[in-house]
Amino acid sequence: MDPTTRMIAAAEHLFDRHGYTATGIDRLTEAAEMSSRTLYKRAGSKAQLMAQVLEARDRRFMAGIEVRSVDALFAALEAWMQAEGTRGCLFLRSRAETGGETPEIAEAVAAHKARFHRRIGEIVAADLGQEDSALTEQVLVLFEGATHAAVYRGAEAVTAARAAAGLLVEGVRA
Repeated sequence: MDPTTRMIAAAEHLFDRHGYTATGIDRLTEAAEMSSRTLYKRAGSKAQLMAQVLEARDRRFMAGIEVRSVDALFAALEAWMQAEGTRGCLFLRSRAETGGETPEIAEAVAAHKARFHRRIGEIVAADLGQEDSALTEQVLVLFEGATHAAVYRGAEAVTAARAAAGLLVEGVRA
């Protein structure tokens, strides 16, 4: 693994488990096995490193939801949680920690959420054979809600959201 990839992977692990604010540069340099000078040279700043982490996570997450049905979308969320855990959405957690006032992070979060919204619209359209903006919004809210409810309820939150989404899809088809 090249040093930049190792740095981003180490930073993602730490930010995801401990948060942006609680993760200091010393902890990051130790995990990435590089000096602070090298880390800053490669990342620019802690905020820029977080933006790089979010961009890498966005690519991985979006690749995991290349599905054609709403049910498969929630199955993908279940698989994501099995692999990544149930700590909630790193994008929203990092935005909340910084109050949306760190431009690099706010921009990375906004870009991801816009792509995610479009992708859900594409999945809904593929599943129904037509676009449905209302159902897209409902699925988005169920998905986001399940992601955060899983923090304290476990994967059962995704199972409940998956069932609710199924009922919504059936209702639109009827």
